[in-house]
Amino acid sequence: MARLRNRVSRRRFLRQSAIASAVAVAAPVAGTMLAPSTASAAVTDLDILNFALNLEYLEGEFYANGFFGRGFDSLGIAVTGTGNAGTTTVKANPQVNFTSAIIRNYFAEIANDEIAHVRYLRSVLGNNAIARPPQDLLNSFNTLAVAAGLGTSFDPYASQENFLLGAFIFEDVGVTAYSGAAPLISNPDYIPPAAGILAAEAIHAGMIRQTLYRLNYTDSTQALALAVNKISDLRDSLDGTADLDQGITAPDGTANIVPTDANGICFARTTRQVLNIVYGGVNATKGLFFPQGVNGNINS
Repeated sequence: MARLRNRVSRRRFLRQSAIASAVAVAAPVAGTMLAPSTASAAVTDLDILNFALNLEYLEGEFYANGFFGRGFDSLGIAVTGTGNAGTTTVKANPQVNFTSAIIRNYFAEIANDEIAHVRYLRSVLGNNAIARPPQDLLNSFNTLAVAAGLGTSFDPYASQENFLLGAFIFEDVGVTAYSGAAPLISNPDYIPPAAGILAAEAIHAGMIRQTLYRLNYTDSTQALALAVNKISDLRDSLDGTADLDQGITAPDGTANIVPTDANGICFARTTRQVLNIVYGGVNATKGLFFPQGVNGNINS
């Protein structure tokens, strides 16, 4: 319990200082504000699956560009559908130079899993599948770097360590998004695949967190853990007043690979909390990774 109290105390201090200014930086980029209560009351299972597809497009493009050096268009992965179709903004030659064969193999598996998630969700949705919305994997990271206090810019494709940090940004959010959406699904036929994708994302997130912790363990500067904690604190400042997000180390330096509560249960996020993070602003309707917003009926 002391360990949990220390986490809360650390976050309370950060939220009252550096994070307050970080949100002020991120929020103007996010665009028009929207009250949380304006979400449609007639959300269907197809809306929930399409909301997930937006996130899978984003994760899939991130990993495809980093591992294969090219995105969905070049790889021949379908991205058409309803809504506002767009392209993915990414740096030239994004393929990561992995110095560890083990880490490279990790990301080979994750990249193929995320591509498979996109294809699977599109197959389930059929003609109801949304198109890939405009996505930004370039300017978004620079904005996040400033907001999180990581400097004036951040290139997730510059090294395997940076790629791990970029993956950390997405994976924990994906896990909590699926965890929050799963109970809202009404058709029992959709529950097993949704649970299966949630499990896959959770294992991905655990691998990312464990690898970051292992690399940080022998670094006297604790650079990776400090960067992770700044990203975690920024996400926590965007998703509401509750202290949810966690870094990879506890205050006593021990591992915090699984972000759980006192009952050993991972937390969930609402769609609004997820959008706050991917848009980079509280109650924003667009911004950061989705400059024109996500597609589908859940956008608030």
